[in-house]
Amino acid sequence: MTLGVFERETGHEQVVFCHDPDSGLKAIVGLYSTALGPGLGGTRFYPYGTEDAAITDVLNLSKGMAYKNALAGIPHGGGKAVIIGDPSADKSDALLRAYGHFVDSLGGRYITACDMGTAVPDMDIIAGVTRHVTSKSPALGGGGDPSVLTAYGVFRGMLACAEHRWGSASLSGKRVGIAGVGKVGHLLLEHVLDSGGSVVVTDVRQEAIDKVRTAHPEVDVVADTDALIGADLDVFAPCALGGVLNDDTVPVLRAPVVCGAANNQLDHDGLDAELAARGILYAPDYLVNAGGVINVADELHGYSFERAKARADRIFDTTRQVLEHAASEGIPPASAADRIAEQRMRDAASRKGSAAEPAG
Repeated sequence: MTLGVFERETGHEQVVFCHDPDSGLKAIVGLYSTALGPGLGGTRFYPYGTEDAAITDVLNLSKGMAYKNALAGIPHGGGKAVIIGDPSADKSDALLRAYGHFVDSLGGRYITACDMGTAVPDMDIIAGVTRHVTSKSPALGGGGDPSVLTAYGVFRGMLACAEHRWGSASLSGKRVGIAGVGKVGHLLLEHVLDSGGSVVVTDVRQEAIDKVRTAHPEVDVVADTDALIGADLDVFAPCALGGVLNDDTVPVLRAPVVCGAANNQLDHDGLDAELAARGILYAPDYLVNAGGVINVADELHGYSFERAKARADRIFDTTRQVLEHAASEGIPPASAADRIAEQRMRDAASRKGSAAEPAG
């Protein structure tokens, strides 16, 4: 196994490469900041076309995790890893064990978890060679499916948006459009219905739509996301692919509130300001979808669903804080969220620096 260090100036603390010819492992770990604690973030297993594409992804994802973890109030910095390859063809027990040794070689600076292309059984294999892993099965002390708290956190963020927009932390009588009703979207749908709201959905997978119709025949269905964006809604909740808010969709979006679970909902920088200019309240995705990382972080302390849920409950307060800060400063909520996260990281780095200074 060979390790390499990345030397490009990106603002990251550390970027480490690993190549293990015996197993075929090619992996990169990015650590953006460990001011708040060890970097925590998932491992993405994906057939990147080039190494540069993999590097770009790990840099962006690890920075995003630093901001997400800071806002979530968990004692972790931002880290992320990518494994270059096709998980359906290249994944093996030997490769996963080699990857576990790579993670372990970082001495606890990075703690891994599931992401695209990896799952709980993979984390269980990795856990055989390192303790710096989460997203394990309950039999190994893991927290099980993080979708439960991801959906709950989005719902709590949505209630904070409702309070900011309409003066009451309630979705009673509100119409919510959910794009993507997989695990998280379906659970979010049930929270909205239980709170007295109505729901309209869309999904590219017919089986997901059929599941919703069977469980909740009162839910309306539209053909696609474009139809949902143009519908008369109170809240638009993107819960599938990123980039749904783009130059084509933002001008025609009718919902006055956007709050969903999908990552990277904004196709490019500047769209948050365009939404604000249109009077649309946008809840930053990495703020409201943090329930999943809260769930896995709790595994490191002997998993307790009640404790993890109580922390996810605070997404309401953080969302309220972000929206109030945005309103008082006259900036988009995404900018306000960034400022709060950055301040928390700076404060933590300052405390570390002070603690490291010799007395007298």
